[in-house]
Amino acid sequence: MTRAFVFPGQGAQAIGMGRALAETYPAAAAVFQEVDDALGEKLSTLIWDGDLQELTLTQNAQPALMATSIAALRALEAEGVSIDGARFVAGHSLGEYSALTAAGAIALADAARLLRIRGRAMQDAVPVGVGAMAALLGLDFDAASAVAREAAQGQVCQAANDNDPAQVVVSGHREAVERAVEIAKARGAKRAVILPVSAPFHCALMQPAADVMATALAEVQIAAPRVPLVANVTAEAVTGTPDEIRARLVQQVTGVVRWRESVLWMAGQGITSIWEIGAGKALSGMVRRIDKQIECLAIGEPGDIAKAAGSV
Repeated sequence: MTRAFVFPGQGAQAIGMGRALAETYPAAAAVFQEVDDALGEKLSTLIWDGDLQELTLTQNAQPALMATSIAALRALEAEGVSIDGARFVAGHSLGEYSALTAAGAIALADAARLLRIRGRAMQDAVPVGVGAMAALLGLDFDAASAVAREAAQGQVCQAANDNDPAQVVVSGHREAVERAVEIAKARGAKRAVILPVSAPFHCALMQPAADVMATALAEVQIAAPRVPLVANVTAEAVTGTPDEIRARLVQQVTGVVRWRESVLWMAGQGITSIWEIGAGKALSGMVRRIDKQIECLAIGEPGDIAKAAGSV
C-alpha cells in the first residue's frame, strides 16, 4: 500500500487536542514543551484547558494545530512508524508547515515561531469586519470561481480553497462575499454560508501578510524534505530546494489551496492510502469525496496510533 501523510489546517482545533497523546507518549509531550519554549508561553495550557474562542484566534490556532500534528507523528515514531514510510506529505494551508516539519525541512521551534508570525500577520492584514469567507457547497471549482468573479464588482472576491468536488471556499471583501453567497444560491448551490473566521484568507487582501512571511522565511534555515511535499499552490510535488519551499509558502498566503487537485495528483502517482496526522477528520472526509478508492485513516488519539502501527 502506497501511503501519503497529510496535515490539517484551521478549523480542526479543539480544546484538549493532543492531551492524551502527551499523557501516553513522552515524545509527544516533548513536542508541546518545545513549542511552549519556542513561543515563550504555555500554549499547551490554552490547548488543553483554555477557552475555545481564544484557541481559535489565528495566531494561536496555527502553532497549536502544528504542535498537535507533530505530537501525533512522534507518537507514531515511538511505535516504529517513520515519516520515511510515506511517499508524499501535504498539508492544508497552515498544515503545509506541519508537513515540512514532519519531513525535516523546518525545525519544530522555527515552525512554531513562523506560524505565530503568520497568524498575526494574516489577522493584521485586514481590519476585523472588512473581509469574510464563505463555503459554497454543491458547486465545482469552475462554477464557484465564476460566482466569485461576478460578485467582485470592483472588490476582491476569489475562490480560496478548492477542497473537494462539491466544496469551494471564496474569500475577499465582506460585501463581495455576501453577494457571492446570494449568487451561488441562485446558481443552484446546495448551501452557501459565511464562515466564522477572523480574516479573509488565501486572497489578494492577504498580500501584506505574504510580505511579512517573505521576510520571516528568509531568516529561517530550511532543508530539503526527507519526503517530497505536494504544495498547495502547485498541486504537485515541489523540487524541495529551500528557495522553492520559501517561495511556495509565500505564494500560499494569497494563493488558492488546491486540495482537490493535490489529492487527485497523489492518486495519479499511485497513492492508495492517506493518513491524516493531527486534530480532527476534515481532510479524510474531503479525500473520500475526491477519490473513494483511497483508504483514509485519521490519527490524533492513542488508539489511532495503535491501529496505524498495527496496519504497517
